[in-house]
Amino acid sequence: MVSSLKTPIEIGKLNLDELNERFASAHPREILAWCVENIPTGFVQTSAFNVDDMVITDILYRDLKPATPVPVIFLDTLYHFPQTLELVKKSQEVYNLDLRTYKTPDVNTREEFAAKYGEALWDKDILQFHQITKIEPLNRGLAELNTVAWITGRRRDQAPTRAEMPVLEIDNQNRLKVNPVAYWTRKETWPYAFEHGVIYNPLHDQGYPSIGDEPITTKVAEGEDERAGRWRGTGKTECGIHI
Repeated sequence: MVSSLKTPIEIGKLNLDELNERFASAHPREILAWCVENIPTGFVQTSAFNVDDMVITDILYRDLKPATPVPVIFLDTLYHFPQTLELVKKSQEVYNLDLRTYKTPDVNTREEFAAKYGEALWDKDILQFHQITKIEPLNRGLAELNTVAWITGRRRDQAPTRAEMPVLEIDNQNRLKVNPVAYWTRKETWPYAFEHGVIYNPLHDQGYPSIGDEPITTKVAEGEDERAGRWRGTGKTECGIHI
């Protein structure tokens, strides 16, 4: 079990250039161990329960085991695949997750969402759909958890918008944003998952390397970009929570 320092770091005083140079070739475990040691409170993982997210969760919960478990934020858009929701449930059982689910207020089903915001809002206004289902709930969750630093499962090779992404960065609310698998590729992620028995979404074995909302996620053909199945035909590469 990783212990924490009595005096947490001050995010504003971090030398990010120095740390990013230090972590440029570091294993995600080393990066996460540093975070757990130096950020004893206000450290949060955001997870869509894709395989990279699951690897991070496995390192945090089965390997590092900090004295205070790292809360895991899941954004329930109401439009996830059934397989994703089943994995969320299974992950709670396997890891005893400190799971924090956030969703659009005052709607609990797809039918209620459509009645309030219109049918297939993603087709009419994808930006509004993501603002309602992801951006607002995430910002609310991070604020309620008094977040100092938050983890993502993003990798540099996933999309052109992520090609220059550092391991550590500061978000627009002056919180530390930690990307522990930034320098990994699928060639590192999947062997780690198999070696350590990390549970993952079965849709990954069915042509979905990146899994989002069911109505706007399609299979990816051989040779296509890993995230080509997300928002296909819209020109989008991000939902907005990382911009």
